[in-house]
Amino acid sequence: MSKFDFDLITIGAGSGGTRASRLSASYGGKVAVIEESRVGGTCVMRGCVPKKLMVYGAQYAEQFDDAKGFGWNLGDIKHDWPTLVGNKNTELDRLEGIYHSLLQNAGVSLIEGRGVLADRHTVEVHGKSYTADKILTAVGGWPVIPQFSGQEHVITSNEALDLTERPTKIVIVGGGYIAVEFAGIFNGLGSEVHEVIRASNILRGFDDDIRDDLATEMEKKGVFLHRESLVQSVRPVGGAYSVTLDNGEELAADVVMYATGRAPNTEGIGLQEAGVSLNGKGAILVDQWNRSNIDNIFAVGDVTDRINLTPVAINEGRVFAETFFNNNPTILDYANVASAVFSQPPIGSVGLTEEEARKSGAVTTYMSRFRPLKHTISGRDECTTMKIVVDAETDKVLGCHMVGDDAPEIIQGVAIALKCGATKSQFDATVGIHPTAGEEFVTMREPISKS
Repeated sequence: MSKFDFDLITIGAGSGGTRASRLSASYGGKVAVIEESRVGGTCVMRGCVPKKLMVYGAQYAEQFDDAKGFGWNLGDIKHDWPTLVGNKNTELDRLEGIYHSLLQNAGVSLIEGRGVLADRHTVEVHGKSYTADKILTAVGGWPVIPQFSGQEHVITSNEALDLTERPTKIVIVGGGYIAVEFAGIFNGLGSEVHEVIRASNILRGFDDDIRDDLATEMEKKGVFLHRESLVQSVRPVGGAYSVTLDNGEELAADVVMYATGRAPNTEGIGLQEAGVSLNGKGAILVDQWNRSNIDNIFAVGDVTDRINLTPVAINEGRVFAETFFNNNPTILDYANVASAVFSQPPIGSVGLTEEEARKSGAVTTYMSRFRPLKHTISGRDECTTMKIVVDAETDKVLGCHMVGDDAPEIIQGVAIALKCGATKSQFDATVGIHPTAGEEFVTMREPISKS
């Protein structure tokens, strides 16, 4: 008989923690998951899902306008913000119910409250102790707001999803994917959007051509990009706010949203007291088996600050359960993990950027910029860009990148080819589907650069 209450206690019922807990229980483990907020975690409750629903809502403005060129006369159109927020919340409630059912049906005990490590085998929740042979930390990340004058007046993406009214003017601080996505949401729904970025361009880490083209499209849609700028202060003025930048410029806004980064949510849960090693950002340091320096304490998902994507966390949870509860040692392959930015227009990306690839050797790049067929009639001034990065010696495709309608859907399929080690010759030998945007990935023949 085990000397512990459980074989596994998971702290955090987000995507990674839920998958690990369910599978471990299905393999015979006695499992409990501890959650202090809503079951489903960041992705389902505060991130991917509600944000994507808001993106869908914002896209209708341009779609209604596009329809005119195809003969549709839609009359007077207006948007009701409370309806969107209310329907979004109804869907989140439905999804949370599904997550509760999945855990219950798998035999996982749900313990509600904040879990704090008391020692390497004990977690305390509201003063009650629970013990386990293994402890898995899957508490995700949380938005970080830097110190500056007036920081108490700003919100993060968490609060932006539940505003009771759509702001007429909003200042969004940050150049990463969250800032870019919310800039598109509010711009599409009719707000005046000013995005303040510290760097010279948005989306550091993505391919430079893709970054440039998205920035151009955003500005064409009316988003004001304030490059190489920092916020000095935010102060209330009447019922709104005045945002002062380091160049002296002042921006007026009803809402000021910060999206300047997220940090692992590790503070105050007893990790350091239990001897778990963290890096300078507060992330849990783990090996290829998701094991920390304490051999029975593990971590998956954003709390490890490796690749902070929901499908990665889910798969880290899967390989954890396979390895430690199904006698099937499994290591996750982090190469060629595809990603998307649900900007407007959206980005899809897999593999190396041109800049990354050139650090390792000679590459050949191919790129196509074109106006989608739809917009030859809709009249919308928007272009699509697709790019392929190829190893000049082996012909292996190292990266594929796209900005334009359906980019995430198209890149998901392309990612399979890269995972299989496809060459440019194999791309060329593939017959495209016409007329589609996706066929451009198999019809690019003339390189734009060789080096």
